[in-house]
Parts: sequence; C-alpha cells; structure tokens
Amino acid sequence: MVMQVRKMKTVTNNELQQQLITWRRRLHQYPELSFEEHETARYAADILSSFDGISIRTGLGGTGIVATLSNGIGKTIAIRADMDALPIAEENDHEYRSLHDGVMHACGHDAHTAILLGVAKQLAEKAAHDAWQGTVRLIFQPAEEATDSEGYSGAPRMLEAGVLEGVDAVIALHVCPWHPVGTIQINDGPSMASVDVFHADIFGSGGHAGYPHLGTDPVWMLGTILQAFYGLSSRRISPLDTAVASIGKIQAGSASNVIPEKVNVTGTIRAYSPTVREQLIGEVEQAFKLAETLGGKYQFKVERGEPALVNNPAVNRIIRKAAESCIPEVIIKEGPFGMGGEDFAYMTQAVPGSMFFLGCAFPEGGQRDLHTNRFDIDERCLTMGVDILTEAAMELLDS
Repeated sequence: MVMQVRKMKTVTNNELQQQLITWRRRLHQYPELSFEEHETARYAADILSSFDGISIRTGLGGTGIVATLSNGIGKTIAIRADMDALPIAEENDHEYRSLHDGVMHACGHDAHTAILLGVAKQLAEKAAHDAWQGTVRLIFQPAEEATDSEGYSGAPRMLEAGVLEGVDAVIALHVCPWHPVGTIQINDGPSMASVDVFHADIFGSGGHAGYPHLGTDPVWMLGTILQAFYGLSSRRISPLDTAVASIGKIQAGSASNVIPEKVNVTGTIRAYSPTVREQLIGEVEQAFKLAETLGGKYQFKVERGEPALVNNPAVNRIIRKAAESCIPEVIIKEGPFGMGGEDFAYMTQAVPGSMFFLGCAFPEGGQRDLHTNRFDIDERCLTMGVDILTEAAMELLDS
C-alpha cells in the first residue's frame, strides 16, 4: 500500500502555487536583517501551525524555527531554509517591493522560506495518506548572511540548539539567477568556498609629506605587500587547488600633507579544502610580514568563517532522481557553485547533506544577480523547489 502511493509523482497544485507566491511576496515586503527575523519567524510559525500533525519549536539559535512532522518509525531527515535579508536598498518597482528602507531580500531567502512552507504543507498532506514513514525536521534558520558578536552565523547557532541531533541527512536549495526556471545545478564534493575575513595593519612612523625621508611610510610599504599578495594564487598555491584571496578595503591617512602612521587592509580568504585554507591564510600573513623588512611593523588577524560546502554524492543521487521524477523536463547542470560562502556548510559538516541551486532567471534576461538591488526571481521556480525537496525527502526516508 505504502509503496504504491510512493510511486506517485510529487506535483504542486494550482492552489499551493498561488499560496507560494503570496507567502513569498509577503516575506519580500517585510525583510529583516540577520538575527532580527522576529516578524518573519512569527509569520512562518503561524502558517506552519495551520498544517495537521506538525509540532513547532521557536526561538532556536535566536529567531529560528524547527517544525517536525512524524509518521511512524523510520529515518529522520532535515530540510533547511534561511530567513534573513541584506542591508541593501531595493531598486525594483514591482508592487511587492521592500517596505523596509535599506533592507532587501536580495539573496532569495524569502523564496527559500516560502518553498519550505510549501514542503511542510505537502509532507503534512502526504503523511495523512501514509505516503512516507519516519520524521522530517523543517529548519527555518536565521542569519545566514551575518554573524553575531561572537562571530557565529545562524547555522552553528542552530546546531548548538541540537536541530540535527539524530538526523540521518539534511538537504537545502538556493535560488540561482544564472540558470532559467527548469534547470538545477548540483555538484558532488566541495561546491562553495570556506570564507575567512582578515584584518591587517601596517605600521610606520608617518611624518610630513614634504620630508618622507625622515620617517617610514606604511603606504609605500603597502605597494610591495600588494605585489606579493596578488602573486599568491599564481605562485604560492597549486593551480590544481581552488582558492582565492581578495582585498576589499584599504584605509589610511587623514590629510593630503601627512604621511600616515598606519594602513589598514581588510579582505577575504576563500578555499575549497581545509589544507589549502590553512596554507593560504599563512601565505597572506607572510605578504604582510614584508613590512618588517621595509622598516615597519604589522599586525594580522583572521576571523574564521564557514567551512567549504561539501555535498554528499549519495544524497545528490537522490536529489537528481527526485528532480527527474517530478519534473521530467528538468535540465541538470553539473559543477561547483563558485567561491561564495554558505553557512549550510556547517550542517553538511555535521551530517551527510547536500544543497542544489534552483534556476530562477527571467526568460527575458537582464542582470538580476544575487546581492544586488535589482535581484528578483521568476516565481515559477517556487513550485519546482517544493516538488524536488518534497520528493527528495521521501526518497531519503525510503533509502
């Protein structure tokens, strides 16, 4: 009986399709920054409470939610969505544009949250027909985009709350503006980078701009340091390894006629493997250590961020199967997602898991990149996300 029901495809109906759009647009209008997702969490919890057979825990890891559906004895799998927005002023002119000045869902977390609400509804309805057995935890995570005062983003805070205890596998998706609706991108193994932020200070004595020979100039030292820094990836890291270091901010001085005493440099260090991550951190520090040979001093500090996202091949096989089952015309692209960071990596580090990218680009094209003030999605992707995650969850419970 159960196996006969499981052979049916997961297909979102028109009613749920409209609900997904309503949920997503409501979330888009009222974005909230990391660890401030109070109204977002309340909205999601209210919707979840309307579904049969679901238990809800709130306030996890800050504003996080775990909604649990159980249907008999079996495996436990988790599905995760992030809820926070970015400090970006939206420039779109659609009717559901952000109503919070300077805050925008520019990375699709409104879509992720709406999709997971749709998955909850689908799984609750299917549980009533014994279409699956086991336990599913739906994780609505705060703060993927930023960290708290102790340097932790939402995923490790949720892990501290025990959301993955006893979980056999965890899955997630991310909307993807470089693929059209109907395409997913998936990759076995390392798929997104670890991200560490470095802060370096170069110290000299400073002095009068008309008498540079009487002091030591940290800006002059920076010129040599930059040459060493930008040669790291081509001469100090193997071309077979995936890694990059970038400088995002340089601050120095306060007047045109004063040589400053200090230059501050901030940037990121990104890698796919833990070994290369450590090597690149050391190499970046060595570049700044050149200040000592040039008559100055330096200080170097690294803020550790998320590890590299490593996707489990066995979980990926189930995601591919689910996509092909419920969306026969789906196009599956293989390949890593790039050098961005994703704190879902903490979860796949804890239990077997995978994230796939879900095409959301508009057919007419246009620049709608992640983390930009014009980001938007073709909302037809919402139903595909729900169907793939729902089907994959049931396959994982059966596997």
